Order: sequence, then C-alpha cells, then structure tokens
Amino acid sequence: MPTLTMNGITVEVERGTTLLEAAQFLGLPIPTLCHEDGLAPYGGCRLCVVEVVNGAKKSLQSSCTYPALDGLQVFTHSARVEKARRLLVELYVATCPQSKRIQDLASAMGVRQVRYDAKHEHCIQCGLCVRMCEQQMMAGAIGFSGRGLHREVTRPFDTTSDTCRQCGACLYICPVCELRCAGPDAESTLCNGCLNISTACFQTYDNAMCSLDPCHACEIDGPFRADVRVKLQPQIEFPVLAKK
Repeated sequence: MPTLTMNGITVEVERGTTLLEAAQFLGLPIPTLCHEDGLAPYGGCRLCVVEVVNGAKKSLQSSCTYPALDGLQVFTHSARVEKARRLLVELYVATCPQSKRIQDLASAMGVRQVRYDAKHEHCIQCGLCVRMCEQQMMAGAIGFSGRGLHREVTRPFDTTSDTCRQCGACLYICPVCELRCAGPDAESTLCNGCLNISTACFQTYDNAMCSLDPCHACEIDGPFRADVRVKLQPQIEFPVLAKK
C-alpha cells in the first residue's frame, strides 16, 4: 500500500486512493465545488488543488483526481495553495455572485474583494448535474454541448428526453441553484456576511432551529458585517467613578 506524507503526517492508504480521499481520512478540510462522493472524479473546479512534491518537482495538482502514490509529500494549505484557491473563488464569485455556496467559500477563505466584473451566470461548468443524472439516476437526460465559451449543459436537441423522470437530482446537486441570503438582486458582488462570524440562530421555526448556515448573519446590513460582532456581544455598562 502507498505511504505518503501529508502536512507532515505519514499516512498509508489503499492503492487507488486519491489525495482528496487521503486528506478526508486525516480530517484535513479541502474545498471543492465539483466533487461529490459516489460520482466519478471530474477535476473541473480546481479548488481542491494541493501542492505535491515528487522528488525535486513541485506542482499544484487537483487532489480529487491525483492518485496517492508512494513517497509523495503533499501540502494542503501552503501559501501557494491558498493563493491559488482565493483567486479561483474570486473568479467564481464574479461568475455566479448569487450562489450561496460560493459566497460561503469566499468568506471562509477570507476573500475581501472581487477584482472582476460580475457576470451573473447560472452555471460554473462543474458537471455535477450531468454526472448525477448519468451515474446515479441512470438517465443521461442532460449533457454538455459546445466548446469553450459556448459550452453549456443542455438536453439532447433542446427537447425533454424520454428518460428524464423529473426527479430534480440535478437541481439538488447544483452548487449554484441555492441563492445567497440577500437574494439574486443583492447590491454588492461579494457578500462576506459570514466572514469571521460564528454561527448563531436568533429564532426557531415550528420548534426547529434555523437550517441556514450561517443562519441570520447574512441578513444584517454592512459590507463586511463588522458591526455584527459588536451586536452579538453582551453589552456591559461600567459605573462612572465620581471625581473627588
């Protein structure tokens, strides 16, 4: 079985294991937008990049497709890796600023600005819906067509396929379909409502806690929600000492 080092930790894995699976086994969080357990690896979003040292060669590789080979040294959160991930997330925010999942990733990575014009697209070409329909639903009712800028997810001949059962699995798996808390018409491209804010629920719905993550934090005004930390802290009044 291959033995490799990941963030200084030696780990032995089964042959055929990917670097992403090895990191998950060690509990190392690696962000991804195109990976889902039970679906074939795709390597489309590139957010799962890690720095791989193989002999004298260092390179950034997508951990969901790169096999765990014997003798590898892997760094999942090096400065080079973090820089690449933040740039990618910035591009994704500019492409689909209405996506809650992408906005949450941006906040988690500390992305504080977007240097690109917002496009308001509805697809990031992650391929999750196509693979879900083909590999789990066994339908293959949707697929990619076109190349480059003209590549899109569509139905064969733009008509509903007879194999489509209207199951909604493609919508369930899509990382863009869930809208950010501010809705599709938010004023700012970058939300940052979850930046450095711990999850807190302010109310319940029919005896169930709010299912949103990070709850109501995104509904509070402010570009970086710096005032949220103050509002969430208890207000303590100190007595004023009279001058003698």
